[in-house]
Amino acid sequence: MADKKNKIAIIFLGAASGLMLLLMFVLPWFSFPGYSITRNDIWELGAQFSPHAWIINISIVLLSAGSILAGWSYFDGFIFHRILLVIFGISFLLTAVFNHSPVNTAISYNLVEAGLHTYFAATAVLSFTIMSIATSFIPERQKERLSALASGVTVLILSVLSSESEPFAGLWQRLMFLILSGWMIIQFNSNTN
Repeated sequence: MADKKNKIAIIFLGAASGLMLLLMFVLPWFSFPGYSITRNDIWELGAQFSPHAWIINISIVLLSAGSILAGWSYFDGFIFHRILLVIFGISFLLTAVFNHSPVNTAISYNLVEAGLHTYFAATAVLSFTIMSIATSFIPERQKERLSALASGVTVLILSVLSSESEPFAGLWQRLMFLILSGWMIIQFNSNTN
């Protein structure tokens, strides 16, 4: 029964990741004029006053829930990892609740909400990085250990690049989401096979 629940959780995570992937590349066509997949990040799709922001924010909530559900059984017996998983999932979810500042900063917006969004986005990246690096100590196979370590370090580097390289911020962030969700699907699925 538990194995069936694990597989369902992995399928849910995969579906949520697939939806997020689709929206990252399709929703920009229906967003505000001048949105660039290369320059503008995903958070701006769900920003305050962005058209259709609710769509990307719902996918973030689904991906957050899928991460916790799929990772919970993988981290059975590892309290520290489960704590980091929950911190990541809740922080990521709260980035959808507290929205990024609008692309057009001339619009009056909620500065506190934008600040909370930035805080939770940073917390999600940091907790994921620590969780994946800590996960590198769990698997017996060298390949899985290196994958966990590389995922954490890469997500951290891409997060910094996204915040420091404005012309390519959207590209770096999309790559970060691909690595983050791809690693979780593969890693959390490794104990259900």
